[in-house]
Amino acid sequence: MPKPGAGRVMEVQIFGTRKSPATRSALRFFAERRIRTHFVDLMERAASPGELRRFAQKFGVRELIDREGRRFAELGLGPASHGEERWLELLAAEPLLLKQPLVRNGNLLTIGESPTTWSEWIARAATA
Repeated sequence: MPKPGAGRVMEVQIFGTRKSPATRSALRFFAERRIRTHFVDLMERAASPGELRRFAQKFGVRELIDREGRRFAELGLGPASHGEERWLELLAAEPLLLKQPLVRNGNLLTIGESPTTWSEWIARAATA
């Protein structure tokens, strides 16, 4: 007899770009575990400011910014001191400024490669 809630399908949303090794790693991680993913290629469709705000509320907007990335340097943002709303606008308009991937499983969120956290999500879903 299956447990109540067993068979609940886990699905994650991955925001990133196909050129990002970390994004490809996240896609591979979930594919190998047969977890359904919805991939949002940020080069084709930008993350909405509302979606970015969700990550910013949990981690802070500064954690979303890839300060080591080439696009950050190209735009000369090193000395920039924008407010949160301006950063969210910039991140929506310039997806290569984002740390990748952004992964969402319902209300659970990660920035960057987080296989330990993702494994915890899967384990929790299996016992739900």
